[in-house]
Amino acid sequence: MTEYVNKDRVCQNLSNAIKIKTISHLDEKETDWNEFEKFYSFLCESFPMVHKNLKVEHVGRAGLVFIWEGTEKNLEPIAFLSHQDVVPVTEGTEGDWKHPPFEGYNDGEFIWGRGAIDMKNHLVAVMESVETLLEEGYAPKRSVYLCFGYNEELMIDDGNSATMIAEHLKASGVHFDSIIDEGGAMIQVKVPGVIDAVLAGVGLGEKGYADFRVTVSAKGGHSSAPPNHTAIGILSKRIESLEKHQFPESVPDYFVELLSLVGEKVCFPLNQVFKVLPHVRKPLGKVLTLVPEGASFVRTCQAVTMCEGSPAANVLPQRASATINFRMMQGTTLKDVEKKIEKYMGGKNTTIELLKGHEASQVSSTNTRSFNTIREIAMDLDDRIVVSPFMVMGGTDAYHYECVSDTIYRFSPFTAPVSVMSTAHSTNERVPVASLVEAVAFFKAYIRKMTT
Repeated sequence: MTEYVNKDRVCQNLSNAIKIKTISHLDEKETDWNEFEKFYSFLCESFPMVHKNLKVEHVGRAGLVFIWEGTEKNLEPIAFLSHQDVVPVTEGTEGDWKHPPFEGYNDGEFIWGRGAIDMKNHLVAVMESVETLLEEGYAPKRSVYLCFGYNEELMIDDGNSATMIAEHLKASGVHFDSIIDEGGAMIQVKVPGVIDAVLAGVGLGEKGYADFRVTVSAKGGHSSAPPNHTAIGILSKRIESLEKHQFPESVPDYFVELLSLVGEKVCFPLNQVFKVLPHVRKPLGKVLTLVPEGASFVRTCQAVTMCEGSPAANVLPQRASATINFRMMQGTTLKDVEKKIEKYMGGKNTTIELLKGHEASQVSSTNTRSFNTIREIAMDLDDRIVVSPFMVMGGTDAYHYECVSDTIYRFSPFTAPVSVMSTAHSTNERVPVASLVEAVAFFKAYIRKMTT
């Protein structure tokens, strides 16, 4: 790939972006909106060509939509999504960081700080790619939209900035040819004598999400005269019953494709095993469920994450509740989950309530110009790259844009080992400088190919 990237500038811009504490809070009164205003000012000052040439629309408290008008109005536009907000640093862990979390320190190899991986790196790389293309005099035939929300990290339904932006675009009559948001990255996979590859995971969709609370009521009283089973004891038996009955596994087509593509990079004789796997889906699914990470690929997952009971050690609980988190595969609905809870946890003096949730997303096709362009550019970066479709386990802003596009991919073109990617939301979050430069080149090439 021969795209020019101003390395020093993009690194400085990311460092400066990290310094701005755009932390979102469930209670908007706790959010420092001055930081989001600073961030918008930073974008205007750091990307003057974007500020001069693109139209900007403000949505909600801090939502931004930059519009680069194409020369041919009959062509559907493309869009890039990012979120401006970051998660806070856990109180008491600030001293565990090698470099302060909001300093944006660049040691030449990594840029450190909150948001370096999730996802100011992505946002800055997209902005830098457009800035550089404008400097080079490029004029797209197809319009390009940059849509930046401000509360993605909260995973809320009411007041979700991505929903606001998507509905604003729909009301304006916008429908996208394709959309790219965060999701899969380019993960280095190296086992001497087995495989040396880079797995570029392109998310075709994402699992559904649900939090249900189950509450058992019972007679309270003093703990000196307890019944055989308190409300907590009754609830615990029902939790055990639910956990003994997991959702059935099923190996989806995109996972079979992923295994086949990875198998092409595995050395002999292990590569022969990968050739067989697509033909033994049922036993493969059973084996994958033995490992939590593997199970997440092939079934709806359930996890009892919170429990509440009595307010004191010597008081019998009048109510005991458990919150269960579900990540639903396509084909499993919120209603299916509720029926399962009723079957294994329902009963006398029991209430079941949905706290929040949404269905699994649509699944985008791999037979599109956008997906083929992603594959072509990614493979041009490194001959070790395997571009593989997969399902995103967490949630993204992209979910809320289904009303304005049928083709949505979740892919961040940053190359790093798992140990670095896993620092997102954690201590010592950082992004490799080389991957930042690579991402700008990727976005430039993608825009050219999709809008020429």
